Amino acid sequence: MKIPYNTTIRPEFSEITSSEWLMLNQFLRNLKYDACDCISVYYPYGKGHKIISLLKETNRTNSLERIESEIEKKIASIKKNPSSIGNSIETICIFGWIKSGNVQLKHIGLSKKLPYIYMRSKNPFLKPLADILKTQQNISLVILDQKKAKIQKFHGNTLINESSMKINLHGRHKKGGQSQGRFMRARQTKIHVFYKKIAIKVREMCMDSELILLGGPGQAKTEFFDELDSELTMKCRFADTISFSTPVNDVFKNMLHHLYQHRRKHVKEIIARYEKLIKTGLTAKKNSVIYNALNLGAVDTLIVSANYHSDSQFKNIVKMLEIAKTTSSIIEFISSPNIIKKLDIDNSVLAILRYKIK
Repeated sequence: MKIPYNTTIRPEFSEITSSEWLMLNQFLRNLKYDACDCISVYYPYGKGHKIISLLKETNRTNSLERIESEIEKKIASIKKNPSSIGNSIETICIFGWIKSGNVQLKHIGLSKKLPYIYMRSKNPFLKPLADILKTQQNISLVILDQKKAKIQKFHGNTLINESSMKINLHGRHKKGGQSQGRFMRARQTKIHVFYKKIAIKVREMCMDSELILLGGPGQAKTEFFDELDSELTMKCRFADTISFSTPVNDVFKNMLHHLYQHRRKHVKEIIARYEKLIKTGLTAKKNSVIYNALNLGAVDTLIVSANYHSDSQFKNIVKMLEIAKTTSSIIEFISSPNIIKKLDIDNSVLAILRYKIK
């Protein structure tokens, strides 16, 4: 059975800080939404005029035009009072909808660059925050030794389920000889049964988690790993720095770092799939071809450079994103500089198609 890799926590410059991640997750948790349509806007700080031009160019229903008018006012307000969103801001996100006849706006400033977004959808469009800043992911944490275990399931930084288990386990047997041997065999059997019970509980609680982190002292987590089925082991990562006494902020740092590692692996798999399908005619690279495929409902996955907003065609790409959303295409934002450079998708998009188009 393949053992999951261990990761020493060495945050890279591209990673969001754990404090900002916590703040962002809190913002999203408070983003209460019960309307029919929402306008989502992301723009680089200081570039609000480009979004305003898009808002003015696009014809929407009267209710959406009301929302967009309020968003324009909010952008102008932020421009006049930059201190209202804090320091070191790279991207501003604004979400607007109508509730009880009134326009509701929520906004947040972030220190990381995100792509331009201007989209109407049934819910706030949060995919860039999930792909690039690793928010609102389900991640489970299992901390154990041979006597006890704690299982926690998080959505972002919110604890949504928790369970504890323990057994009475004697550490020594004073007599020697055969009696000592019987005692040790019985002890190992008891530990083995305990691990099996934990594995059943983990399957019950954590099947929909993107990742399962295994922490705790000694070899218990390695021994427990062997009790998990293949579906769960694929989600597992060892977290050697997490124990029962680890402060919660350090737990979040570890979780966030593993989410970045997981996302990098996922992106590599997406790109490998794209490269594999090139010869089959089930991919597209030119924006005009992709735009046509989106209108036909032929795009399975739209791969978007997080830097596309510097492209002269950014307005077309904004439109492509909204079409992708309405046709149930999977949208994947790529922020890895190496992959963007390798595939020459900087300022552009790639597509994996559902079927060949002429």
